[in-house]
Amino acid sequence: MRTSIATVCLSGTLEEKLRAASRAGFDGVEIFEQDLVVSPLSPEAVRELAGDLGISLDLYQPFRDFEGVDEEQFAANLDRAHAKFTLMRRLGIGTMLLCSNVGTATISDDTVAAGHLRRLGDLAAQFDIDVAYEALAWGRFVSEYDHAWQIVERTDHPHIGTCLDSFHILSRGTDLDLISEIPGEKIFFLQLADAPALTMDVLSWSRHHRVFPGEGAWNLPDFLARVVDSGYRGPVSLEVFNDSFRQSDTDRTAVDGLRSLRWLEATTADIRAATFAPARGAETVEEQYRPKDADCSRDRRRIERIDLRQLPDVAEPHGVDFAEISTTDLGAVARQLHQLDFRFTGYHRSKPHIQLWQRGSARIIVSEIDRSSTGQAPTFLRGIGFSVSDSEAAMHRAALLLAAEVPRKQTHDDAVLRGVYAPDGSEVFFQTDRGHTPGWTAEFGTLLDDRRSAIDHINLSQPAQHFDEAVLFYSSLLDLRAQTAQEVPSPTGLVRSQVMSSADGSVRLPLNVAPQATTGSKLGDLSPTVTAQHPEHIAITCDDIFDAASTARARGLDFLVIPDNYYDDLDARFDLPADLLARLRDHHVLYDRDAHGEFLHFYTSTTGAVFFEMVQRTGAYSGFGAPNAPVRLAAQHRLSSHF
Repeated sequence: MRTSIATVCLSGTLEEKLRAASRAGFDGVEIFEQDLVVSPLSPEAVRELAGDLGISLDLYQPFRDFEGVDEEQFAANLDRAHAKFTLMRRLGIGTMLLCSNVGTATISDDTVAAGHLRRLGDLAAQFDIDVAYEALAWGRFVSEYDHAWQIVERTDHPHIGTCLDSFHILSRGTDLDLISEIPGEKIFFLQLADAPALTMDVLSWSRHHRVFPGEGAWNLPDFLARVVDSGYRGPVSLEVFNDSFRQSDTDRTAVDGLRSLRWLEATTADIRAATFAPARGAETVEEQYRPKDADCSRDRRRIERIDLRQLPDVAEPHGVDFAEISTTDLGAVARQLHQLDFRFTGYHRSKPHIQLWQRGSARIIVSEIDRSSTGQAPTFLRGIGFSVSDSEAAMHRAALLLAAEVPRKQTHDDAVLRGVYAPDGSEVFFQTDRGHTPGWTAEFGTLLDDRRSAIDHINLSQPAQHFDEAVLFYSSLLDLRAQTAQEVPSPTGLVRSQVMSSADGSVRLPLNVAPQATTGSKLGDLSPTVTAQHPEHIAITCDDIFDAASTARARGLDFLVIPDNYYDDLDARFDLPADLLARLRDHHVLYDRDAHGEFLHFYTSTTGAVFFEMVQRTGAYSGFGAPNAPVRLAAQHRLSSHF
């Protein structure tokens, strides 16, 4: 599958965009007209640079407001087209995107529109250029892709075809079955964008809220599969208008874009592999499949499809193997872990600045760092280790999805532990689960701990401009599913929360975007920001929340204090027994329940940018105590205001 990206997706100058697309690994780019107009590079220089970078120039876009006008205006439009075709020859681009008229059309007549496109095709033929006609979702007379195709079909010109754009099609909810009616050779270009499910005017939705495939709410694999089955064999290109993307680092946005296409390609290949039966003698992934009951000789396009490459099959993780905290105050973190009844296993045998603490299968690595080595909070969540079926396959998949490997020093007798950087700069490690205590723990000593305690969830704070990237990262690398997003009120604004979880709930990662105010960046090549008002936390399960709270109190834990007003409201909401309400209040324990069970939990104070949560789940309760989140955020805000 040939990949392409529109320069409008990226920040920076035209030259910076071309270089970033090349470095990420794209095969080609679409040149957005405005990027060329403001560039000091001549068309010839742009063409030469693209050649030097090894990328093709696939599309010049957009050409606007052409068809459905009176004859005088049409003559002027042909003059404009002549100028653009001349420019495209200088650039070496063979396809132009023509958007359906939104501003100047006065004639709602498909015969007239087809006649205009036919005359444009005659002009394009003189330059050996193809024109891809696209229905904009807000077009004046043509706003549906099947309508645009009807006009192209009526035009009946070899240099006039159509462009399918997932945003313009999916935003209007048009019947996708109609794609099968378009011959693949008449689809001249394919543009892809995902989007969150929003209720707003489609133009604003399009201009500001598109995201890369896998980062929104639409089923892009199904969409691509339909286009592939049409026989289309051109580039699969990204056209994403997004305010955050155009303010973000050019290189990382390009990498995020290509990751989305590789995920989409593999997911689409998996869908088609489950639908089509294997054929003998096939050499490529795409050639291995043909329709189970199709008469391929009847329709040659059925076997001339884009070659879709699959990724190594990686099952979702079985659980969290460990969490790692880095700190300049080892004593403070160790004291808090002891208060939560973690047991000290020991120092690493070859790295005396690293400790391991355990409570049942909940394992916390604490690494002491020099204050001068970080310009951020003195304590922060450095990384997470996941238990997977095959760590090598997981790393291979991560590499193909362009995740940067974490450099890690180890001696000859250390367990091999490999991982990659997440979008927020934290580290994600993969450990093969062999059904027993992982071998790497022996590097810290031996500790038998059979308590039923584990890491319940890890709450991660994400920079706003990389939130969508994080959703794609965890879904594509670890097969985690995005749950329904929520917004939680805090004293400084709304916190957007998106839970990523495995199907069985053994891995839960709430991702949060808090109101912007930052304390610096995490370690790692990606240099992300850490949100001051919304630190990250690790939640640990226990069998008896009151016993855990009593032990913590006896050892001097600094609880997050919950106001009496909360317990008065709790009593009104749930009508709890008086003795239970008194115990909750006395131990600073919060409470929630639903039809499936109960959730009891308490929080520690924050050390640097990290705090802990102890949780007890009963029944089949699977949430996170969402009604209690505003209480926690307000309590933390009061504490931070004092310092």
